[in-house]
Amino acid sequence: MSEVEILMTGAYPEWDMADLEAKYRVHRLWEAADRQELIARVGRDIRAVATRGELGASAELMKQLPKLEIVSCYGVGTDAIDLSYARTNSIRVTNTPDVLTEDVADIAIGLLLATARQIPQADVFVRAGQWGNVAMPLVTRVSGKKVGLAGMGRIGKAIARRTAAFGCDIAYFARNEHKDVGYAYQPDLVALADWADFLIVIVPGGQATMKIINAEVLKALGPKGMLINVSRGTTVDEEALIAALQNGTIQAAGLDVFLNEPKIDARFLTLQNVVLQPHHGSGTVETRKAMGQLVRDNLAAHFAGAALPTPVV
Repeated sequence: MSEVEILMTGAYPEWDMADLEAKYRVHRLWEAADRQELIARVGRDIRAVATRGELGASAELMKQLPKLEIVSCYGVGTDAIDLSYARTNSIRVTNTPDVLTEDVADIAIGLLLATARQIPQADVFVRAGQWGNVAMPLVTRVSGKKVGLAGMGRIGKAIARRTAAFGCDIAYFARNEHKDVGYAYQPDLVALADWADFLIVIVPGGQATMKIINAEVLKALGPKGMLINVSRGTTVDEEALIAALQNGTIQAAGLDVFLNEPKIDARFLTLQNVVLQPHHGSGTVETRKAMGQLVRDNLAAHFAGAALPTPVV
């Protein structure tokens, strides 16, 4: 075992934990009865933080680790990491892009189909013995519809390829037009929602996109429109969304992310027109192994003085 000490903010799969603990002296922050006591005791020796996208690394945490050199994030999103503090203090930051792109795009399409075709409701219908006694309500077609994408990064492009295979018309909203895609660019998110049958959200988290899907966007999406969110819970105004689902402002939603996950707003559980996922877009064995390997590769490269595979800062 190396003498390098790392602080882990949350658990990784066992195959990653075993490898990290064989190579480093690992301190499990999430298991500590008193987290501040643990940080006070070992913080002066911590040279790396291994975290997850939703847990991040705050400036407050990093300030207590005077020897901190690198924050390696298990996930793409770095909005929960104080990147400004990291830059100012020469702390390197890495994430795990690309390896989860296809899985998150797959779950976006899965949620779209599940929401429009009411697959969870159909499962309950069969299990409850209703088949043959009453008619299953008719549902909404996906093929050939208009899909609006809020975001056109790696995952947005992968979702677009999949919806194109369904014969859908595609338009997108982003900070800037992407010249490398052949889809229509719409700089006005409200206008995009008004045009779309389905609005799929895949913008990054952070202050710039906080509650970008608001009551005005949902009203524009309309009573036959559906919202799919595979980005961050912060990107949607949840009060506005719950109201829209309750009063029929929109038809339905499929959600993989929430504002206060995993303790989500209990009102979601009472709604029959929403499909709920436990932030599991990248939750396949293949992708999680690749993500963990990339975290470990970044740590190994840093401590070997080599180029980082996926630097953010």
